[in-house]
Amino acid sequence: MSVVLDSSVVLALYDAGEPDHDSVRTWMGTLDDDLVTTPLTLTELDCVLAARGGEAARHALWSELEAGVYSVRWWADGLSETLALARRYPFAGLVDASLVALSHRLRTNRIATLDHHFRSMTAPGGEDFIVLPADA
Repeated sequence: MSVVLDSSVVLALYDAGEPDHDSVRTWMGTLDDDLVTTPLTLTELDCVLAARGGEAARHALWSELEAGVYSVRWWADGLSETLALARRYPFAGLVDASLVALSHRLRTNRIATLDHHFRSMTAPGGEDFIVLPADA
């Protein structure tokens, strides 16, 4: 099964100073699902990790991407679907809207995030999102 991956979880995993670091690390250790994200999220991660952790953190992310720890998915109508969702949920922005669009594409309501505003968005089929690791 696929879990849509937000940058907040990866950032907490990399930064031991983050309040959710331990819970994210524990949860990730038990996970047996595919973690899938969008190019927009990946760009955000690349920039924020470089700013917070320098080149070493950035290259660690790149190594994990090469090893297949995280998958990146985009599709022909990805931008138009993302824009439509960003207009529907203006508080979310393009990165989070892209994750909602991806959840619809993958037909999953499971999202790995520390941002609880996803609870006010609609997953595929009108379901609520299962926000992980909080709902695990």
